[in-house]
Amino acid sequence: MKKNLAIIGASYLQLPLIEKAKEMGFTTHVFAWAAGDVGEMAADHFYPISITEVDEITEKCREIGICGICSIATDLGNYTVNYVADKLGLPGNSMECTRMSTNKHLMRETFEKNGDPSPKSVLVDKSTDLFSLQLQYPVIVKPTDRSGSRGINKLEDASGLENAVKEAMDAGFEKKALIEEFAEGQEYSVEGISFKGVHHILAVTQKFTTGAPHFIETGHLEPAPVSKELFHKIVNVITHALDSLGIKNSASHSEIKIDKDGNIKIIEIGSRMGGDAIGSDLVYFSTGVDYVKAVIQVACGEEPELTPVGECCSAEVRFILTRDDLKEFERMKAEEPGRILRIVDEVHPSNIGNTTDSSNRAGCYVFRTQK
Repeated sequence: MKKNLAIIGASYLQLPLIEKAKEMGFTTHVFAWAAGDVGEMAADHFYPISITEVDEITEKCREIGICGICSIATDLGNYTVNYVADKLGLPGNSMECTRMSTNKHLMRETFEKNGDPSPKSVLVDKSTDLFSLQLQYPVIVKPTDRSGSRGINKLEDASGLENAVKEAMDAGFEKKALIEEFAEGQEYSVEGISFKGVHHILAVTQKFTTGAPHFIETGHLEPAPVSKELFHKIVNVITHALDSLGIKNSASHSEIKIDKDGNIKIIEIGSRMGGDAIGSDLVYFSTGVDYVKAVIQVACGEEPELTPVGECCSAEVRFILTRDDLKEFERMKAEEPGRILRIVDEVHPSNIGNTTDSSNRAGCYVFRTQK
């Protein structure tokens, strides 16, 4: 019997998923707008259908006879995955869960209702009188429905509020924005996989960013240097929040901040694997768990295999944003090539010094932090 797996998206972020599925014996059916991306060539079958055309994709998947559908590192693709899974009776998360985990306002409301620690926020749109709002600065302004640091600004006072809200609304699909209290502390993400409502926390990742005002990720380190006590506290907070969102069958990527007193604030949770090579690479290198394989297994209704299969090491994802970043990458390639575990995205020279969000960084590689 043929095992037909649908994959949403064809960018380099989906390439590990396509390759792993083929390694597992699946025939891969990849859906994306034709753009010459690597996934178009890597797939067994490629369909030039935009991932927003959910009904067309559903009917094609019904015709193919897929046994599962998945995507990694994309909220937009995640919506399509769960829409198709719902229509075809395949494993996935409910559409209510999908809406809550892809819309930051609905997520904040859910967390507040269920007692999950999260920053307080205000929803605004073009009709809102911004200057009537009683805000406690500093604040973060962000779109309600985008990821990858798009449209995010930190404000210390009201002087830039109007422009920041406009930028956030322009970046989002819903054309609304959140103004939320700024959570102090170190940023982390928490990588998990859920099957039939049982949650497995695989790793905690330390995040590095450019800082204010846009907080573009510059790197990720795994395992994060946290104590066992703090790790267990993180697990308890996140598994409760996963239940609040109704996440049952998928990977999860939770972004949190922890202040100097150990207080945790949940920034957001995605019901999908994290991007930036965290899920596709760091989890495997730091824990030995084949996270990508587990995502495919859950999508097909199979218990995920979480026994370590690889050698564990401390590893870091680093992004190339500046000339100095490029110089360090070239130095490591020349002097310590054995430390480079994977070049995720080749260097795009035109983006050096011109990065505005996570989508247009100039390159990405994974390396072993211990020589």
